[in-house]
Amino acid sequence: QVSLVESGGGSVQAGGSLRLSCAASENIVDSDCVGWFRQSPGTEREGVARIYSSDGFKYYANFVKGRFTISRDNAKNTVYLQMNSLKPEDTAMYYCVASRDARCGGSFNARFYHNWGQGTQVTVSS
Repeated sequence: QVSLVESGGGSVQAGGSLRLSCAASENIVDSDCVGWFRQSPGTEREGVARIYSSDGFKYYANFVKGRFTISRDNAKNTVYLQMNSLKPEDTAMYYCVASRDARCGGSFNARFYHNWGQGTQVTVSS
């Protein structure tokens, strides 16, 4: 079981930026996918971005394309989410995820992701 610890959340005004970090307890290269989900009160968790280890391809939810960038540093076992042009609707708890289920490569279905961090809160004010 990989331990994932997020950091970097906070409060910003609309249009601002934040960079989330996720430190993993073991080699993230062993995961089929690493990525980020988010959840707002009263809503289901939704996939934000992921990296599929098999081909290194990065997938983004439509609502963050062009604004968010996911990256990884294998030497540091860390995954990042650079968030620019933040909007109030981006307000949510952001969770780092990892998966050893190859089906994660084609889906943001939360059931394919077995390792979750505790989350870091992002609040965007208008």
